Amino acid sequence: MSTETTASVSTHILDTSIGKPAEGVAISLSARTGLDGAWAALGGSATDADGRCKDLPALPEGTTHVRLDFETETYFLNKHSAKKQAEAQQDAPRVRDSGAFFPEVTITFAVNPGEHYHVPLLLNPFGYSVYRGS
Repeated sequence: MSTETTASVSTHILDTSIGKPAEGVAISLSARTGLDGAWAALGGSATDADGRCKDLPALPEGTTHVRLDFETETYFLNKHSAKKQAEAQQDAPRVRDSGAFFPEVTITFAVNPGEHYHVPLLLNPFGYSVYRGS
């Protein structure tokens, strides 16, 4: 919940290689105050069956920048080892041994007090896109 002095953040992930939510992706949240401020790790969570992360920690008052770290390699290693995934991606290029070209995705953005920031991640083994949602 946001107040006049704090911003709030939410996110979700869609695996565009299969057109479904990405479940079980670990996400860490960090924040800082000012361009020269030190990053403070606030905690994290993981995406649910709908690809949403609904319980990220609250941002401290005075936060000006936020960093979301998505641990994508473990997700792809788990997903691509399953038979169901192989069938869903018959025509997709083979994933590298590491599980994904991008083993992690870090998104850093500026925030203003009192605003909510929904930051969706569109993900596939060889690329990603992010935007400010609503």
